[in-house]
Amino acid sequence: MFNVFPKMIIPVVIYAIVALIFGGGDAANFIGEVCRHGGEACTVGELGATLFVVPMVSGLWGLSVGDVLVILGLIFLFIELVKSAGSGTATIINHALSMLVFVLALGLFLLVELFATSTFFLIMMMTLMDTLAGFIVTIVAARRDLAVGGEG
Repeated sequence: MFNVFPKMIIPVVIYAIVALIFGGGDAANFIGEVCRHGGEACTVGELGATLFVVPMVSGLWGLSVGDVLVILGLIFLFIELVKSAGSGTATIINHALSMLVFVLALGLFLLVELFATSTFFLIMMMTLMDTLAGFIVTIVAARRDLAVGGEG
């Protein structure tokens, strides 16, 4: 059951929770707003907030809530890519559910203003990479299985 569950839904849901709870109200107030620190464009409300700053030789390096969500998405993408090497029924169901997660993320990105940010775009692209890699790995593994079975 745990193998069927697409892990890329987790960053999408966390983004939705942060955007809808902390970024509530009129999204136009957040999109394109210039942050008070550094002059960078904010994503949505709290997503642009700096969690911590690390002093480096080259200057200060800050990590925002949105950055942490992208890192979390990359971790789950890695887990999904490793998991896609299987070739059972659960793997095929996982690929179908991963496609649904991508379609959901694409719809949110295109249709809901709170989700039209660079952070969510990167998360959405990770869901696409998960879907494509899963199908490609499964097809390559099936070809290899057919080639080995045909030689005997």
